[in-house]
Amino acid sequence: MRIEVWSDVVCPWCYIGKRRLEAALERFPHRESVEVVWRSYQLDPSIPEGETHPTLPALAAKYGRPVEEVRAMVRHVEETAAGEGLEYSLADGVSGNTLLAHELLHLAAERGLQAQAKERLLHAYFEEGRSVFDVDALAALAVEVGLDEAEVRAAMADHRYRPAVLDDARTAQALGATGVPFFVVDRKYGAAGAQPAELLLQLVERAWAERAPLTTVPAAEGCDGDTCAV
Repeated sequence: MRIEVWSDVVCPWCYIGKRRLEAALERFPHRESVEVVWRSYQLDPSIPEGETHPTLPALAAKYGRPVEEVRAMVRHVEETAAGEGLEYSLADGVSGNTLLAHELLHLAAERGLQAQAKERLLHAYFEEGRSVFDVDALAALAVEVGLDEAEVRAAMADHRYRPAVLDDARTAQALGATGVPFFVVDRKYGAAGAQPAELLLQLVERAWAERAPLTTVPAAEGCDGDTCAV
């Protein structure tokens, strides 16, 4: 079974959704048969690469709301995150373009380290207040999860994974995603937003039941095409 999750590394609800998915899978008896694939989706691709902006004013401008109203919204997200064991500090954060971060995640996927890289980037941004927007910052984080620094820098210099990043975004739109996180189970069931663990577990269980082979009771008398029991 494959669970694909479209998310962005600066989306606070995506980290919350990740924790809820993990909680759901901990209760799923066939966890070892589930592959989780992290897909790319940019919340704000309009931010020029290389630029960063303080998060609160950026959100206030984006949604046309006063900074204090946005601050209250941020506190709500922080409280929700705390309920999942995450310690956010969003008010002091910065926003930027995440294309390079997504390119890194595609490289990590090819090296069998996508899950580790995804967790490291999210933890660095939301709980450590570290940048995930420039080559130096991303290379340092990549090395921590076992990636080769020279390969990481080369990949981000020639953007060899950018087509894959953009293809992920197009696929999300084709599947009907309008935001993230967006969970898709076996390309059959989808769930938008940081859904409760219980709902995610129900989706996984339903998809698993539909994949399972037919269970039959011992055969009774009948016909097989050539003969009939008489």
